[in-house]
Amino acid sequence: MKDLIHFLRRNTLATVGAGLLAVLLVAVIVGPMFVQSPTAIDIGNKLLPPGPGHWLGTDGFGRDMLSRIIHGGRYTLAIGILVVGIAFAVGVFFGLIAGVAGGIVDTIIMRIVDAMLSFPALVLAIALAAAFGPSLENAMIAVAITMAPQFARVARSQALSVSSRLYVDAAQALGLGQGRILIHYILVNAIGPLLVQASLNVGSAILQTASLGFLGLGAQPPMAEWGADVSANLSLARSSPWTALGPGFAILLAVLSFNLIGDALADWFNPRRRSQIG
Repeated sequence: MKDLIHFLRRNTLATVGAGLLAVLLVAVIVGPMFVQSPTAIDIGNKLLPPGPGHWLGTDGFGRDMLSRIIHGGRYTLAIGILVVGIAFAVGVFFGLIAGVAGGIVDTIIMRIVDAMLSFPALVLAIALAAAFGPSLENAMIAVAITMAPQFARVARSQALSVSSRLYVDAAQALGLGQGRILIHYILVNAIGPLLVQASLNVGSAILQTASLGFLGLGAQPPMAEWGADVSANLSLARSSPWTALGPGFAILLAVLSFNLIGDALADWFNPRRRSQIG
């Protein structure tokens, strides 16, 4: 723990990323207790510029933009973490199976993975979300499906590397079950690169889900969600830019914070890089 604290102190970008994420989490957890309903319509106060009473202005329906950003952040951040959690579980499971089993099992799994990776992630997510139907839940499933192959590739490469180590051979010689070896020896020693991939993918998941919301395939009105709010207020960007800039800037900060944390984790799990920083 002391080494980690010292590393964070020396890694400025990691500290910035952690600080940004902490601010966002406090805002979306505590903030809703101090702002009004994000769906409260007040036509008499529509398109008010930022000022007292509406610190980030109001949109075309008179809804408070600060309230919508804070409430929408609950969905957006939770979606990013949940999507990556689903993709992590599915991708790592099949990746480890492919790396350990080898042979025809490895070939079948990895050819499916290669076929999915041949499509641009966002294009595949759009196609899947359109096929499933526009809703926040379907958008989450679509993004999780596009991300699972990335975890499968990383998990397979780590399984191939770790399974050739002497301690795995020793565990097999002792007669330990394949499942126990897979979890306690291979997965535990391969978790570093997978955590780095997960932290980087949270930002990507937020961006892709927001993109689907922007295209009308994710969260549906009047739900407060950053991508959907950018889309709904894009036509007002010239006359009332605060309506689109607020949620857009929130997406930027969220993605930036997770990317900085992911870069810091990559340095932490790289002994040579960690010694240079520390």
